Amino acid sequence: MPRVASLFLPQLPIERLRRRERSATPPDPQPFRAPRFPMPIDDGPGACSVPRGGGWRPGARWARDGMVEQPATTDLEALPAHQRPTMREMGRRSEHAEHPFKAMPPDEGAAGRAPAPKAPGWAALLGQPTILVARTGQRDAVTAACPVALELGLRPGMAAAHARALVANLEVHDAQPDRDRAFLDRLALHAVAHWTPIASVSGMDGIWLDLTGTTHLFGGEERFCRRLVAFARRLGFTARVAIAGSAGAAHALARFGRQTITIVPPGTETQAIADLPLAALRLRPEALVAAARFGLERISDLYPVARGPLARRLGLGTVERLDQARGLAGEPIVPVVPFEMPRAERRLLEPIGTAEAIVQVIGDLVEDLVGVLQARGLGVRAAILDCTIVDGGSQRIAIGTARATRDPAHLKRMLAMRVERIDPGLGIEAMSLSSPHVEPLAPVALTAGLEDADRAPDIAPLIDQLGGRCGPDALFRLSAVESDVPERAVRRVAPLVEPAGWPGWSRPARMLRRPEPLSSVVALLPDHPPRRFAWRGRSYRVIAGDGPERIHGEWWRSPSEMWAVRDYFKVQAECGGRFWIFRRGDGVEAATGDLSWHMHGLFG
Repeated sequence: MPRVASLFLPQLPIERLRRRERSATPPDPQPFRAPRFPMPIDDGPGACSVPRGGGWRPGARWARDGMVEQPATTDLEALPAHQRPTMREMGRRSEHAEHPFKAMPPDEGAAGRAPAPKAPGWAALLGQPTILVARTGQRDAVTAACPVALELGLRPGMAAAHARALVANLEVHDAQPDRDRAFLDRLALHAVAHWTPIASVSGMDGIWLDLTGTTHLFGGEERFCRRLVAFARRLGFTARVAIAGSAGAAHALARFGRQTITIVPPGTETQAIADLPLAALRLRPEALVAAARFGLERISDLYPVARGPLARRLGLGTVERLDQARGLAGEPIVPVVPFEMPRAERRLLEPIGTAEAIVQVIGDLVEDLVGVLQARGLGVRAAILDCTIVDGGSQRIAIGTARATRDPAHLKRMLAMRVERIDPGLGIEAMSLSSPHVEPLAPVALTAGLEDADRAPDIAPLIDQLGGRCGPDALFRLSAVESDVPERAVRRVAPLVEPAGWPGWSRPARMLRRPEPLSSVVALLPDHPPRRFAWRGRSYRVIAGDGPERIHGEWWRSPSEMWAVRDYFKVQAECGGRFWIFRRGDGVEAATGDLSWHMHGLFG
């Protein structure tokens, strides 16, 4: 069952402008502001309970007892009447009581009484009204208005001169539809990266999200909607979200619904949009004018009308929009593409099947792809060659590079090595070469010819060719890791990564994946190497040895390694082999190990 979400940002142009202004305004270096009137400091309170330097406070005993100095009273009297503190704040109780029925509204029909005070509106709460204007023909028209301006009667589509005449202190800015569209594009790309793989921009005030099979990752549809609204609020935008089984229903409910979050159960889209106005169906202006002429105001008014008369009077587009909103017809969502993959394609006049012809077409495709990459400043890390067979099948081969490159000769050689894996069948009628993984590749300054001998050769092409023959995972380098335990101190890295951090002491050339136990070991405890041991069914007699090298366990990794000890020895057998073996335990304390011997590496 498809599920589509519509994110509606009703004040996108205005709020984006205010968001940019807030980011451009530097913070106030002095957030503390002085009080409205000077506050005297009592330097000699005497027996007062108020701490020294705390000033007077409303209702304090020393303030009521007349201990305030005369200059403070004089300063207060010098203030305007609207800035003086009330008598109650001064700690006096001689004020008259308020009338108990003063704030009550007048009775119905009472004449001569003052109306009840009106609650402050948007203009008092949000400040100066703001509109955006754009040039339309020979006049400037309002394209967006803030809530304050909407409350004052300004509407989109109104002439800018008319709006200025209605509101004196009107703040007017130029509309920036290109920047609004760019913001929606970035928001859709963010949605593709974090919420759903399919997202699209819907108009100039929101985006569509295809949530089919994805909402369970966020705890359900309702929780996802709450997170989406909170995300928009953190960015400074007002948002409304609607989820329905069709894109048209979600679009209509998000813009003409009354709730911030609207979730329509599957199969109930027809009832959910029935009471919405016809403008919610995204009809053309002439269709809305014709509907008003026939007395059609709500979407439910279109349900009983037959399709033929409805199409003749309001147009075929009205029938299509109605079916899309009800879920009876599909409405594809064209998703935004986060990355336009470099691609080259050739369609052949005649099918080809020989290796020579395939290699020739590959060369043409590589030249075309290199031109696209060079124009975009990119290099290939992975390329896919897709061959379309006459019978409808396809053959595909892929290559990877150790470093970003756009060298045509190298790419042709890499693809030619895999031509034998293509089965042309009845013939290949089309071939395409695309690069799903690319990296920025900027020009590199080359040194003079006299210094070429000192420059290290580039082994990336050699690694690519070897990887093409034996597999990309067969080539690697070893690099050191900060660890005292030998089997943890080495890891695999990419062939072109420079290894660093090798320890100063010697280590065997070949390290076993896991230490292997030794048997029949003859050795003197605690500090002597073994004289004889058996490994993999063969006995060895030791003629020379060096050690021990003591390595303690890493107690911060595992509590079992708190007292673990290994004593490593380098020994040479009578047959000429040189081995790296160790004994578990120090030979004195039983808690350090069980005195078993193990083979860990081979020298040479």
